Amino acid sequence: MTFTTPKHRSRERVVQALYQYMLSGGEVLQIEQQFLNQKSGKISKAFFSNLFINILRNRTELDELIAPTISRDTDELGSVEHAVLYLGAYELQNSIEVPYKVVINEALEIAKLYGAEGGFKLINASLDKLAKKLRTIETNNA
Repeated sequence: MTFTTPKHRSRERVVQALYQYMLSGGEVLQIEQQFLNQKSGKISKAFFSNLFINILRNRTELDELIAPTISRDTDELGSVEHAVLYLGAYELQNSIEVPYKVVINEALEIAKLYGAEGGFKLINASLDKLAKKLRTIETNNA
């Protein structure tokens, strides 16, 4: 049995909420409430909301960060992989208090759970490149 923290569960729900939004559109606040009100497992609600809303606000910028790190257009990504890359790219850029290795590991765990078989490899390669770009000092000292 693996120990899952409220922040990890929050990240999983962010990916699920982003996936739902990307597939069906819908009202952002309604999707946010739907995932905040789920009863399975304790989450950090403020952490979830901050990630979900800010990732959606910054999708264009995040796609611009992700695009040079993958070998296809971002719109060709599977929705789960795209959502996980949004999460990882956003946290690498904006959550400097979270070590880059933790950001990448969390993204990989979620990708393995919800993504296409082998999709985690693309995510690992992409986020590794992004970490070297966005967290130069941290990655050079690792």
